Amino acid sequence: MTGFSLKLKTKTGQQHIVSNLAQSTTVGNLKGTITELTKIPSDVLHVVLGFPPFKQLILSNDDELISKIGISNGDTLIVEARQMSEEERNRLATLKRMEEDEALAKELAAQGEENSGILLKQIVPSDNSCLFTSIGFVLTGKVDPDNSQYMRQIIAATVNGDKQEYNEGILGRPNDEYCAWILQPEAWGGAIEVSILSAYHGIEFDVVDITNAIINRFGEDRNYGMRAFLLFDGIHYDPLYLESTSGEPPKTIFPIEDNLVYSQAEQLAKEAKSSRQFTDVNKFSLKCIDCGCLLKGQVEAQQHAQKTSHVNFGEV
Repeated sequence: MTGFSLKLKTKTGQQHIVSNLAQSTTVGNLKGTITELTKIPSDVLHVVLGFPPFKQLILSNDDELISKIGISNGDTLIVEARQMSEEERNRLATLKRMEEDEALAKELAAQGEENSGILLKQIVPSDNSCLFTSIGFVLTGKVDPDNSQYMRQIIAATVNGDKQEYNEGILGRPNDEYCAWILQPEAWGGAIEVSILSAYHGIEFDVVDITNAIINRFGEDRNYGMRAFLLFDGIHYDPLYLESTSGEPPKTIFPIEDNLVYSQAEQLAKEAKSSRQFTDVNKFSLKCIDCGCLLKGQVEAQQHAQKTSHVNFGEV
């Protein structure tokens, strides 16, 4: 099969000849060639053999030989960009942002410079979805509460897909009940949800807990290359960002090796605790969404849940 050729056609009428392909040509090689010629990103390539029954080619395994997926000498491939879901668009935007931040960090390191700036808090709404809005901000740079439902769906799908890992002992309720609960806008996020979103996005989330002046690192054991910071005051999450002193755009994602920004986060936690910028979980006011009962503090909420099996609470 050495030295064979393919013809590419696009929906816009472009045509290209790809010649002198070798027997060792892989799916990854082909995708790279198609992207170079058509400018269609490899992540969204939709390729079909250009003769009846117009079979769609599976391009998920970059290491697989193209001969193994049904491509032969002289074939015509019809190439187009498939429509991405909102989830895929968000993931691609996040990956691009992470790559840009990592590239900038490497450039500064090569020049012997540090990321100079001050770590600041971006306030997000206190609407029971503050964790999800905060994570959305560090990933996209925007405060967009509409991202919350998208993240809730990610969590529900993850938990539902592994009922052995996410059992009642871990979740505090049956798996199916949890999945229905987390999709509700009044459901709060915490450690379980941060851990799942860390694994999903492939980034370490460091929660700066100012009630105890510590940083809880989610994803630390996975050796991710990048991290982002969230501030937690005992009940509410806000994202942190680095305001540059050298004219660079604000940053929310940092290389793991950036000890300077981590030290700033530690100092922020200590200063916030010393000035008591946190919520006393024994005194804040709650309302049971199920029955309307008003409660004071975490202990009363737990006792109410045990007596009534009500588990949906909102801050008032």
